[in-house]
Amino acid sequence: MPRVVSVYFPFLSIDRIRRHACDALPADKPLVVIARSGSKRWISAADPTALKLGLRVGMPASKAQAMVADLLMVDARPTDDAAALERLALWVLRQYSPVVAVDGVDGLVMDTEGADHLQGGEELLLCGLVTRMRSHGLTARAAIADTWGAAHALARLRAAETTIVRGGEVAKAVIDLPIAALRLAAETLQGLRVLGVDTVGQLSAMPRAPLTLRFGPEAARRLDQMFGQVAEPIEPIRTPELVEVSKTFAEPIGAPETIAKYVQRLVGQLSTRLAQNGLGARRCDLIIHRVDNTRQHLRAGLAKPVRDLARLSKLLCDRIDTIEPGFGIEKMALIAISVEPLGERQVASSLIEEAVADITPLVDILGNRGHRLFRVAPVASDVPERSVQRIAPTAPDTGQAWAAKWPRPSRLLASPERIEVIALLPDQPPAVFTWRGKRRKVILADGPERIFGEWWLRPREFQAVRDYFVVEDELGERYWVYRAGDGVDPETGSHLWFLHGVFG
Repeated sequence: MPRVVSVYFPFLSIDRIRRHACDALPADKPLVVIARSGSKRWISAADPTALKLGLRVGMPASKAQAMVADLLMVDARPTDDAAALERLALWVLRQYSPVVAVDGVDGLVMDTEGADHLQGGEELLLCGLVTRMRSHGLTARAAIADTWGAAHALARLRAAETTIVRGGEVAKAVIDLPIAALRLAAETLQGLRVLGVDTVGQLSAMPRAPLTLRFGPEAARRLDQMFGQVAEPIEPIRTPELVEVSKTFAEPIGAPETIAKYVQRLVGQLSTRLAQNGLGARRCDLIIHRVDNTRQHLRAGLAKPVRDLARLSKLLCDRIDTIEPGFGIEKMALIAISVEPLGERQVASSLIEEAVADITPLVDILGNRGHRLFRVAPVASDVPERSVQRIAPTAPDTGQAWAAKWPRPSRLLASPERIEVIALLPDQPPAVFTWRGKRRKVILADGPERIFGEWWLRPREFQAVRDYFVVEDELGERYWVYRAGDGVDPETGSHLWFLHGVFG
């Protein structure tokens, strides 16, 4: 069953203007966008500050100026808004799903069936998408449901940043929504309200024949699309820069071995096209068009640019078992969504070839199975939790080295855990400590190692210190504990004790 994500940008024009204006427009002053037609001027968009002051979309510009003295007014540029939305669609296409389209003038829609596992599931996909939009200065709300109509309505009518409707629960989620959620013409909505129909549930309970006779087929069609009784395919955005090959079948296919055969042929054609342009694929999408006018898709990501026939074929063919051909597949398309230059490699002329282990094929296989791969790299910081970072498995060396002055535990806890300690101040190690409900007697100890706060990052760390000790209990287990503060001055820390790591 398809899973459709609708992304709504309630302040697209405002956010675009603020991003490009930088500091030219004070953030604390209300901002509105003014559209005009002949001599008429009205508000086409308003930021939250302006809305709180009573301004509304559609209000005449002269009335808005009279209500708010320090109002900032910028002329509307619909073409710039449309271009910004298209750029967002292309970015989402490369990052999240093979099937992405622009949804009206203020949103995007995408089918994430078969692609959400690469983001860690639907919840992480939505939260990550909204968070990344916010980091770029864009306000966004996102909803996921079984149908485009339901996701579109929930993203625009729910106040929550993210909304997830579980499979098969569309009717329960939309039954109480207003009829404005159905994307009907204004005159149709007004006519329905005159009849006393205010919600989707009330409209769905009406007999279809009188409804169609009075308002035409559109109202019933939108209802069926929202409830999933009529398909609403998403026509994905495409640009000339995308390298695409396809195969249309005179007779529908469905056997796994037949699908695999044609996938390999498409990969061969794609590799040839990439080689002609000196490119390698970093992300490929296989789009399956079924005879029932529905699509399925597989996404394969690669750690580095590749156009190797065997490697690309394996990544796609390994997941053929997830394809449900239904009544048959009538078309297959393979698109290189993300490409990078890939030049020819010169073969060394040395008599002795040095074997270099290439782990990228393994990284590709595990990554496309949904595993989130990374490796750790050192960071120039004395504070333990800041001295490590996650980087891509095939990322180049950062140039930093691990500090070897003092021993470090093999396992560093995600966050230090509070322990109860008996110890002499100011510089003696613990004699006894209690961690996770178990009392441990210290037999051996080494320290203290004093670590100072990084005052250039946070002013409040100017006087902060930690005293670390390596301690060993009566069972031979070794721990890394510290006292917050120097044991004398309360301004240097709370003098509470914490366990930060465990030695293997």
